[in-house]
Amino acid sequence: MNGRMQELGDVGRARADARSRSTVSEWMPFLPPADAPFAPADVPSTDLRWAEVVAPGGYTHLRVARGTRIRLSDPTGDASAAVLIFNALAPHERLNVADTQKIPWQAYLGADHPLLSGDGRVLATIAADTSGHHDAFCGTTSDAWNEERYGDASPEGPSPSGHALLRLAGTKHGLTARDLPSAVTFFQGVRVAADGALEWQGSAGPGTSVDLVAELPLIVLIANVPHPADPRDDYMVGPLQVVAWASRPTAPGDDVFSATPERERAYRNTIAYAELAGI
Repeated sequence: MNGRMQELGDVGRARADARSRSTVSEWMPFLPPADAPFAPADVPSTDLRWAEVVAPGGYTHLRVARGTRIRLSDPTGDASAAVLIFNALAPHERLNVADTQKIPWQAYLGADHPLLSGDGRVLATIAADTSGHHDAFCGTTSDAWNEERYGDASPEGPSPSGHALLRLAGTKHGLTARDLPSAVTFFQGVRVAADGALEWQGSAGPGTSVDLVAELPLIVLIANVPHPADPRDDYMVGPLQVVAWASRPTAPGDDVFSATPERERAYRNTIAYAELAGI
C-alpha cells in the first residue's frame, strides 16, 4: 500500500510540475474558435469550426466538410500562404493549377475563381477576395532554393521551405512528397510581363483576406513562407490568420455556377460526385 501511495504521489507531483510549465503561444489554435479576436462578427459562434494564427515560417492542416468556408487573412501585409487542397474522400484527386487557370480562362486568382482538380471537378471556390495579390505560376519554395538563399530549409530551422512544411503537413493525412502538386499562393502577387517574365507584385498591404468555400470534403495544407519570387534578402513573412465555419457549397442559381459553360460543367460534375457519394 505504501508503495502504491508513493507511486500516486510521484504521478501527482509530475502532473503538477507539467501543468506549471504549460505555456500559451500566440500561434496556438483557439479552442473554442469563437475566442479568436478575428472571428467574423456576422458568423454565429455555433457555426465556427476552427481559428488559428499560423506563425511566420509555420504551417497548418485542416480536414473540412463540404460547404465549409475558410477565411485566410493577412494582418500585417507580409503573410504568404502556399495552399494545397485534396479531395478528402480520394486524396489522389488534388489541386491542378493548369486546369485552375485554363477552365475559367483566367490565369490570375480572384473572387469567384474555381480551384479545380484534374478530374474536371471544383474542389473549392474563391468566394471573396479583398487582396487581389495572388500567384498560380511559381509554386512554393523548394529545399534547394532555401538552402542556397537562406542557408537552411528544414521545418525546424530558421528558414523552412514551403515544400518542407507542406510535406510535413501532408504526412498527417497519409500523403507523401510524391502526392504534392504545385501550390497556389495567396497574398503575394505575380503578374506576367509583356515579354513573358514573371514579375513579383508583393502584397496589397495589411488587413486583406481571401475566403474559400469547400465544394467537396477537403484536406487543406497551408505553409506560411516567403514567396519564391520575393526579392528581399531576409526570410520575410508575417503571421497568417485562419478561421473556418459551416456554410454551403456553390449551387445552381448562384452567379458563379453558370458564369461560363466550362464552369457550369465543372460544378455539375462536382455536385454529381457529391450526391453519388452521399455527401
